[in-house]
Amino acid sequence: MKNRKLKKVLLFLTITMIGTVFVGCGNKGKKDANGSTTELSGTITALGSSALQPLVEEVAAKFLTKNPKSRINVQGGGSGAGINQVASGNVQIGNSDVVAEKKIKDKKLAKELVDHKVCAIGFAMVVSKDVNIKTLTKEQISDIFTGKINNWKQLGGEDKQINIINRGKSSGTRATFVDTIMGGNAEKEGLGTTQDSSGNVRAAIKQTKGAISYLALSYISEDVKKDLNIININGVEPTEENIINSSYKFWSYEHMYTKGEPKGLTKAFLDYMISEENKNLIKKMGYIPVDEIKK
Repeated sequence: MKNRKLKKVLLFLTITMIGTVFVGCGNKGKKDANGSTTELSGTITALGSSALQPLVEEVAAKFLTKNPKSRINVQGGGSGAGINQVASGNVQIGNSDVVAEKKIKDKKLAKELVDHKVCAIGFAMVVSKDVNIKTLTKEQISDIFTGKINNWKQLGGEDKQINIINRGKSSGTRATFVDTIMGGNAEKEGLGTTQDSSGNVRAAIKQTKGAISYLALSYISEDVKKDLNIININGVEPTEENIINSSYKFWSYEHMYTKGEPKGLTKAFLDYMISEENKNLIKKMGYIPVDEIKK
């Protein structure tokens, strides 16, 4: 009798276990391009650095082909705007050329942000096509942007006024320029004109005689080179190789900040940004994969 009851119990347990296995298999669903078991949907916004914006836009377009029910809004506005907007909870991702502590005064709020380094980027000093200077020292550049030098003749060029094109205070590109080229010293207040994005700097350089400014290498395509000249710094050319070997100093990491650890669509997109699939795209667009920087 006991044996019969034992057999019935064992049979019941076996059937239950088999049923559980089949139910588990049925709930797996179809994996998407990111290996997720659920289909990604929803909308997120990545806002901030105009230097990083072209890459984020390109990766977002690729991501959406794999996840058509998702929406990724990519906007510029500067690194300061990106960091402050994500810290305030207004956007899911804040793009920045600099660390959050440089753009947000509230240290407690800054600690709530999680840094995701997605690549590195180089910057170059650029001048209008009519300027025939090939290289400048850091000291000469600093003297230009503090008003000590105001004519290209003082640097071996033609007798022509130097027209400075600055970036706004929210710009991470500007912050990197001040840190790496100006030695932490700010430009002279009110000197030259100010542009609010890399794209506008590019246009202003083309239209202004005797102009000087700086741009992310990702913006300096072969087509753009027709409208401006690139300046070496201390005789060193702004190239990926020189950034990697540490001989060229005007560069920074590109950060994508989240408020707390990312989840859902935000996490999936950030993971995709640094996936092996996008490594060639990062290089092609003028950025440098993080794992290639030795520093």
